[in-house]
Amino acid sequence: MKVLLGIGGSDDSFTALEQTLERATAAGDDLTIGIVENPESERTPDEIRERIDEALADVELAVDVRTLSGDPGSELLDVAEREGFDQIVLGGGQRSPMGKIKLGHIAEFVLLNSHVTVKLVRES
Repeated sequence: MKVLLGIGGSDDSFTALEQTLERATAAGDDLTIGIVENPESERTPDEIRERIDEALADVELAVDVRTLSGDPGSELLDVAEREGFDQIVLGGGQRSPMGKIKLGHIAEFVLLNSHVTVKLVRES
């Protein structure tokens, strides 16, 4: 499976990174990681890249890591559709006190507009 993982620096995006690396290693997925600008995160793209590199050091998997510029949701969708990805993976979705899932703006945009399957990974 050809998988695009979007990472904007939130804690749940790093949870998605860990789970996606495990799955890609076990299943032999073709994984690309897109670092996107997330105004809701205090981490810089360099800090995000450092965390990704640390995680990749622990796996034997060739992964394409890119920094995407522009609107994060639109860029993820453009790359996924243009390059024929089977799935987009994103971290996100916190539970509200009423038990409903609250999505960040990037996850919401991608979920509502994607023609590609989207997997949303939430923190436990």
